[in-house]
Amino acid sequence: MSLSRRRSLAALLVVCLGTLAAPLDSAVNIAFPSITAAFGLPQSGIRWVIIAYVLTYASLTLAFGKLGDLLGYRRVFVTGLVISAFGYAACSLAPDVGLLLAGRVLQGVGAALTWSCAPALATSLYPESERTRVLGFYSAAIAVGAALGPLAGGVLVERFGWPVVFWARLPLVATAFALAWLIPTAVASATRRAFDWTGALLLVTWLSAFLLAAARPEMPNGEIIAAALVVIGAATFWAFLAHESRHPDPIIRPSLFRERVFLVLNLASIALNFAGFAVMLLVPFHLARTAGLDPGIGGLVLCANASGVVVGSWLAGRVAQRVGSTPLALIGTLVSVIGLALVSSWSRDTTAVMMAICLAFQGFGLGLFQVCYADRVLETLPQADRGVAGSLTLVTRTIGIVGAAAGLTALSRTIEADALAAGLPDATLLAFKQTFAFVSAGLAAGLAAVLVGLGLGRATRPRATRS
Repeated sequence: MSLSRRRSLAALLVVCLGTLAAPLDSAVNIAFPSITAAFGLPQSGIRWVIIAYVLTYASLTLAFGKLGDLLGYRRVFVTGLVISAFGYAACSLAPDVGLLLAGRVLQGVGAALTWSCAPALATSLYPESERTRVLGFYSAAIAVGAALGPLAGGVLVERFGWPVVFWARLPLVATAFALAWLIPTAVASATRRAFDWTGALLLVTWLSAFLLAAARPEMPNGEIIAAALVVIGAATFWAFLAHESRHPDPIIRPSLFRERVFLVLNLASIALNFAGFAVMLLVPFHLARTAGLDPGIGGLVLCANASGVVVGSWLAGRVAQRVGSTPLALIGTLVSVIGLALVSSWSRDTTAVMMAICLAFQGFGLGLFQVCYADRVLETLPQADRGVAGSLTLVTRTIGIVGAAAGLTALSRTIEADALAAGLPDATLLAFKQTFAFVSAGLAAGLAAVLVGLGLGRATRPRATRS
């Protein structure tokens, strides 16, 4: 199907607008103190507000991506907009924490529906030769949303209270829904295929079990529950692999991961997002407590990271086809490693400008990687499975983030406690520096192993199956 350039751009903007509401969820973090005060929650209780949302969209995204391949991307995308609107309304009007969590689950379902089909929908609007450029534009738009969330959230919460981080996104999804007619309908697979319900159930079970175990929510007998979740996750994961290997049209074909470059890039996505989430997790506390910056300046410094992602995404969309997605993804990883190492060198005397430069550098590398990784995944999977391909990029990102939220917090606390016990000065700053040194060194070691194992110059690109 051929569309005019103006119609394609209009449709792409609608897709970006509808998807933008999901990364704006970063504004919810700003409202955590207000939410805990409003519902009388302990500080640890706020984790369930995160878990209810992240666990829902992460476990459902791949299955919904497959649903988009079968039913049509626009249909699934628009359904997600409607459910998201109900989720935002339910959260903003929730009279108690139970209904707030129910609203977050509903919001997670809506996000999974829209996010799962958005990359496939965006790239379907343009010729295949422009796929990488479209991915760069789309990724930059998402990064803008992630950057605006904390900045806008702080101002709005102070004036309107915590519900604003939910109801303020209603106009976005309503506008995208009203303009959805601009998105052409002829973007679904023409082949009638049956949905793999068993595979979807197994997929949701093992992903949910592993993610909930990684989050390690505080509860009675938490360690025993986490161990049981790992066992359940492992059992259903192997059952999922066995089922998908036999199914004629699985959610995702396990044999894809036998191709070395494809497997490595998916693992790299998990590792890079694990390491990169240290910025969002630990840097805000450093800026406020150690550097002593006021919230406005601290927000601008932190925003530099997302700005770097925007620039890296934009550049990757324009040069990846000439340089090659895999080499540029590895370059992005290297740049991100250097950025994280620079953060580990911060001291109390490091200026706000220098901190912003370091964060922008790390974000730039992440932006390069994300676009090239998504491009390679979309190239590898058949065009009829573009919904699954786009969903896979989100799932690997989420696994890395959830792992970092649990692992890096524990690591930083352990280092700080050991430093305090040893009587070392400035234990908080030491924990910050050593945590970033750990993640940068680990990522560097992984990159070196990849380069040695793959033999970058001899890596070949798999041929995608065309439908």
